[in-house]
Amino acid sequence: MRKLCAWGVGGVLLAVGAVSPAVALAPEADLAYHGSVSMAWGRVAVRLVPQNHGPSDVPDATVRLRWSVPLADRQRLPLRCARSGVRTVLCRTGELPADWRGEPIDVRVRLDGAPSEVTVEIDTVWSGGFVDRNRENDRRRVLALDTGDAYAF
Repeated sequence: MRKLCAWGVGGVLLAVGAVSPAVALAPEADLAYHGSVSMAWGRVAVRLVPQNHGPSDVPDATVRLRWSVPLADRQRLPLRCARSGVRTVLCRTGELPADWRGEPIDVRVRLDGAPSEVTVEIDTVWSGGFVDRNRENDRRRVLALDTGDAYAF
């Protein structure tokens, strides 16, 4: 920890406090994800749009998609995504300017077996060292039934 002191005009001390070196130096951004999940015949489609509420631009981040049931062994994933285990896919968001939306991410997977429902968890696992003080809007959990209906988040 180091002391943070801010001096005003005329040498008047404005603030004193302890600040962690990592928090003091790390830029801040607020990532969020909005989109939909649908499931039909053991296939799940996730469409999400990453968004950065700022204040800093984020050159790239990684979003994790985790299913409650195992994925089928063979998958065809977008170029910006990679399998990371039996139930997990990681995707790059690409550049996220402050107060702007990123490119949509469309992931379609086949589940192992024929479940009647699946839960998809979506969260940020890497943001290039940016501090996100509002983690509520980049952590989503969506239940999708095998009906073909789209569930928005």
